[in-house]
Amino acid sequence: MEHTSIAVLMTCHNRKLKTLTTLESLFQQTVTNEIALSVYLVDDGSTDGTAEAVQQKYPLVKLFSGDGNLFWNGGMRIAFSEAMKDEPDYYLWLNDDTVLAPEALNTLLTTSRQLSEKGEKKAIVAGSTCDPETGNFTYGGMVQSRWWHPIYLRAVEPIDRPQPCDTMNGNFVLIPKEVVRAVGNLDPAFIHYAADYDYGWRAKQQGCNVWIAPGYIGTCALNPKPTETPAQPLSDQLQKVSQPKGLALQDVTLQPLEEWKVYSQRYGGLLWPIYWLLPYRRLIWRSFVAKLKGA
Repeated sequence: MEHTSIAVLMTCHNRKLKTLTTLESLFQQTVTNEIALSVYLVDDGSTDGTAEAVQQKYPLVKLFSGDGNLFWNGGMRIAFSEAMKDEPDYYLWLNDDTVLAPEALNTLLTTSRQLSEKGEKKAIVAGSTCDPETGNFTYGGMVQSRWWHPIYLRAVEPIDRPQPCDTMNGNFVLIPKEVVRAVGNLDPAFIHYAADYDYGWRAKQQGCNVWIAPGYIGTCALNPKPTETPAQPLSDQLQKVSQPKGLALQDVTLQPLEEWKVYSQRYGGLLWPIYWLLPYRRLIWRSFVAKLKGA
């Protein structure tokens, strides 16, 4: 019997219980015997015993270590690179806070095969997640929705059939080997954010397509929104913006300027400087007002 090999790519940092729960949901997938799963997990310097717990409970997981400074993209790049050496049929991105329904992988595989039969052999298929308590959409497919703002994205809520997208969140994404041959690994220009969006866009530029599978494939809560502190000094806020996880505000996360510049240049068209600076307008305005007051 010919097997379909799938390399599952994961990275984690100090979320032992969540990581173990995600792995449990992965290994409980209702897939046929012809599916051969190999998990490539990068533990980015966890100090809570994540690596040891995974090794004990799931000894077949291929573990790689980081120093705590890899973040999502750095960890996933290592997992991707290691998996590419084994040349699997598919690569599967899986966030360590995503809990899969039993049919999740089967849903993505079925969708991929259906698309392939229609000639879509270079189709990325992403899954949608919902909040475990409210059932509301959290992560999945994204599309351009404003002609005048090329990098403004709107989420695509899943329905009962596959839908084309422009790019996707990286929570649960199935990528055929044909796509990886064309696109390669995630881009090192990004540390934590935007690398998944960038991969979807680059795939489309290489003649591939992005689809969202039918229905929800599992649960994943949104990252918690912070309580804004307007009195926080501007210098402190700017320092946070420069960190890999940026500055999370109530309605937007301000990514590091250089990384967002790369993304804006690539996909923002001729007006990219405007789209680059637009998310930071609040900080820019406050800086301007502060200078006026000090003048």
